[in-house]
Amino acid sequence: MPPIILPANQPPNRFYAGGPQIAAFRSHPSSATHEPEDWIASTTCCSAGQASSSNIGLTRLPSGTLLRDAVSSEPEKWLGPAHVAKYGSDTKLLVKLLDAGQRLPVHAHPHVDWAAKHLREKHGKAEAWYILTPGSVWLGLKEDIDPEELLGIVREGRGGMELLERMHRIDVEPHQTVYVPPGVLHSIGEGIMVVEVQEPSDMSILCEWSGFEIDGAKEGHLGVGFETALTAVEMKRRTREEVMRLVTGPRVAESVCAEESRGYFRLERVLVKDRSSCRRGFAVVVVLEGEVVLRTEAGEVLSLTRGSTVVVPYEDGGIMLEGEADVVIARPPE
Repeated sequence: MPPIILPANQPPNRFYAGGPQIAAFRSHPSSATHEPEDWIASTTCCSAGQASSSNIGLTRLPSGTLLRDAVSSEPEKWLGPAHVAKYGSDTKLLVKLLDAGQRLPVHAHPHVDWAAKHLREKHGKAEAWYILTPGSVWLGLKEDIDPEELLGIVREGRGGMELLERMHRIDVEPHQTVYVPPGVLHSIGEGIMVVEVQEPSDMSILCEWSGFEIDGAKEGHLGVGFETALTAVEMKRRTREEVMRLVTGPRVAESVCAEESRGYFRLERVLVKDRSSCRRGFAVVVVLEGEVVLRTEAGEVLSLTRGSTVVVPYEDGGIMLEGEADVVIARPPE
C-alpha cells in the first residue's frame, strides 16, 4: 500500500472568502472565491450547509475509493495495530490548508465532552495553525464575560468588533504555531495562510456573521440554540502570558505545537538538508518549500515539490526524505 500524492480537495461555497494562495501553493489555476480550505487526507464530511448524505470534504483516492472507506476496511494497514487498539479505525485527524480571503468571524469550537453530551458526536474540535504568511490573529478573552452579556451580544449581532476588542490580538510570522483549545474564542486575520491540524469535525459556534455568506442566526449554533451552544464557549479571561504559551516560535521538532495539544494530534517540522529519517505511522506530509524525494521502508519512491501533499500508511514503515526542503508532517495522537 504505497504512499499517495493527493490533489486539491476544496469544498465549494464555504461561508467565508478564500484568497489566491492555495492555488499558488499548489501551482494550479483557480478562480473560485469561496474555496478557502483544502481538506487533506480527509475522512471527515463538511457539515455546514450540506446534506447529511453528502461526501463533500472527503478525500477520494486515485482508485476512486474514499479514504474513509479504505481506512475502515483495512485499519491496521493504514493506522497500525497500536492505534487501532486504542481508537479503532478512526484516524483522529483532519489536516487543511486555509487561506483567509477575509477575516474569519469570531467563533469557537466545542470540547469533545460537550459535543458528546449535546450533539452525540465523538469528536470536538481542538485545532492548531502552522503559520505560512504573516498577519494578525485573535485568541482568548482579556477579561471575563458574563454568559448573559455574551448571549445578548451574539443575538443582537454585535459580535464583531465588540468581541475582537476584548480578545488578545497576536501578530504572527511564518513557522510559528498557534494552538486553539476547544471553547476558546478566536479569529484568523485576512491574508493569513496556514496548515491547520485539528480533530476530525466541522463544528463552529459563531459569535458574528455580518458580512459572511451564512445565516448565522439559523446555522451558527449547531442546531441547539445559542443559549445552549454558548455554554461550550470559554468565558473566563486568559492573561497575555497564558495565551502566549499557546503560541510556539519557529522550530524544527517532532512536535511544534504547545504541549497541551498532544492529546489531540502531532505536528512535526522537518528541514531536509540532504537526508532526514522520520518514524513509522499514519502520516500526512505537506511540502512547504523545496524539492524532496520520499522513500519508505516498503521501497516506494515519490518525487515531491512545494505544494505536494501525501498520505503515508503505517504499513509502509519508516519514511526517508532526501533533498532540500521544508516539510511538515501531521499525525494522530498516540
